[in-house]
Amino acid sequence: MSLMHWRRLYSTKVDLKKLRPMILKRIENRANDYPVREMVPVAREVLKARNFLIQGVSTLLKVYPVMACKFCSEVYIGEKGHLIQTCCGYKRHTKNGVHKWAAGGLNDILVPVETFHLQHMFQDVIKHNQRFDFDRVPAVVELSWQAGADPYDENLYSSSLDSEVVNASVHGSESFVPQELTSVANETLRAWEILRSGVQKLLLVYPAKVCKYCSEVHIGPSGHKARLCGMFKYESWRGTHFWMKAKVDDLVPQKIVWRRRSQDPLMLVNEGRNYYGHAPAVLELCTQAGAIAPAKYHCLMKVQGLSGPALTQ
Repeated sequence: MSLMHWRRLYSTKVDLKKLRPMILKRIENRANDYPVREMVPVAREVLKARNFLIQGVSTLLKVYPVMACKFCSEVYIGEKGHLIQTCCGYKRHTKNGVHKWAAGGLNDILVPVETFHLQHMFQDVIKHNQRFDFDRVPAVVELSWQAGADPYDENLYSSSLDSEVVNASVHGSESFVPQELTSVANETLRAWEILRSGVQKLLLVYPAKVCKYCSEVHIGPSGHKARLCGMFKYESWRGTHFWMKAKVDDLVPQKIVWRRRSQDPLMLVNEGRNYYGHAPAVLELCTQAGAIAPAKYHCLMKVQGLSGPALTQ
């Protein structure tokens, strides 16, 4: 058989008009495989952990204040902010500036990440002119709903998650027994770990996308086409998102903060920034209330690290 004849056997043209219905039919049949029955308990556990985490952090914030910078996303757990010059300013117009601190709240500890709520995972892609036709819900809730958790189950989605709780003041006047605070902190930290590990398991089964240039998240096999990307560098693409596979930190941001250790000065100074440790905001809040940090965070926290030049002079 000649080479030309061999090529002719595999040079058939593809009829797109016939191929498109076949692809749509395959997508429709794939939707019948979801939700995965084995992942339903995981989705329910994720929603339970999320609810308890919000309630636990809200309780701790009534006793332990949090400070947030007015001009950037920096957060510090304590009565006064630090003096470390890491402020990037409003819209990143400055660099290595001094923070301007103000009282923070729940959203500074648990960063809200919202996404479009879909009727089912494999529905048509949301177009730009349809962006107001779909509700925005927390990304973790949307992932759990698509994984089979009942959104109307009162045991999973309690009415305590309202605006009054979210906007609660961190300077509460309630008095708590130290043992009660420690118990709340331990259960809150446990809920945090369960939430992140549960989301990790769900992301192994259910697709989720995050924009490469901003924090937009979409739960589904392909991202939406709403032109909402706010990165000014890419205005030539009219705000179109560039989707990539989402990770746990995209749905449940850790919000890393500076932490003061026992060997550090009362006010963290800029000269010691290379010595101080870090921790997720939830972990730092819980440890201040008496919870014991898991060993996997000790390296980040620099528990046994040097105190820095401020104390050695």
